[in-house]
Amino acid sequence: MMQIESSTATLEQDEESCLCGCGTANPEENRHERFEDHHHMHARHHMSDGQHEIETSSLNRTALMATLHCLTGCAIGEVLGMVIGTALGWSTWPTIALAVVLAFLFGYGMTLWPLRRAGMAWNAAFGLALAADTLSMTIMEIVDNAIMLVIPGAMDAGMLDPVFWGSLAVALMLAGIAAFPVNRWLIARNKGHALVHAHHGG
Repeated sequence: MMQIESSTATLEQDEESCLCGCGTANPEENRHERFEDHHHMHARHHMSDGQHEIETSSLNRTALMATLHCLTGCAIGEVLGMVIGTALGWSTWPTIALAVVLAFLFGYGMTLWPLRRAGMAWNAAFGLALAADTLSMTIMEIVDNAIMLVIPGAMDAGMLDPVFWGSLAVALMLAGIAAFPVNRWLIARNKGHALVHAHHGG
């Protein structure tokens, strides 16, 4: 009887010893698991940073294309308005007024044209052009004409005078720089040229 109890006690001790051994983690394994967890977290962090950089790059590229798109229309209208006003001998303010009107017409036209070619109805296309371009072109026109007014002799220079063309180039460049962050802000919120971007590649 005592021999049976002794054997039973020995068996229980072996089982407890096995359970303790199985439940106790190997320090080397713990270090390996912690290293793998840290590695996975680090990799996820880099993937997140990379995705953010791609999104930022894409946003900047879209905003730049939108700005150049508006700036092209504004530049055509501005130059044409200045040329007509100067050729007709108009004073400064009527010339500026004509240049602004033509800048908006050409700016909207550059957005309307591809939308109409894509089959969009006039009402929808015009509404989209207004929503996409108005704020950007307004800022461009304010900056552009303000620069032309403050540059000495720019508005009085003839069409063959380098002062006129140099002043206009500087004014348009600064107008584009001023409009870029506005376009970027709008596109990031799915407004402005983000509304047009789905309909054509511009």
